[in-house]
Amino acid sequence: QVQLVESGGGLVQAGGSLRLSCAASGMFFSINTMGWYRQVPGKQRELVARITTGSTTNYADSVKGRFTISRDNAKNTVYLQMNSLKPEDTAVYYCNADVYGTYGRVDYWGLGTQVTVSS
Repeated sequence: QVQLVESGGGLVQAGGSLRLSCAASGMFFSINTMGWYRQVPGKQRELVARITTGSTTNYADSVKGRFTISRDNAKNTVYLQMNSLKPEDTAVYYCNADVYGTYGRVDYWGLGTQVTVSS
């Protein structure tokens, strides 16, 4: 079993910054793509950013130039640096990891961390 534990959410004023972290633990052989998604009530979960093992990244258009995703493969951790935050960035942010383990390739999700941006 694999666990993804997010941290770093909170309340921030518009224009401020937050850094999210997500650490993977448990038994697995390797982690492929890791990413961050977000969801607001009544809407579908949407991709924010993702990063491959080789550090190829892609971002939602709405966060390009403001958010930066990175990862530390030795620590099985992915980060999301969020700058110039806007009220519309308010959401629950979820960590996602494509993990190769004893059950083959499985998609895992964290429990989510709340990010609230006040105007």
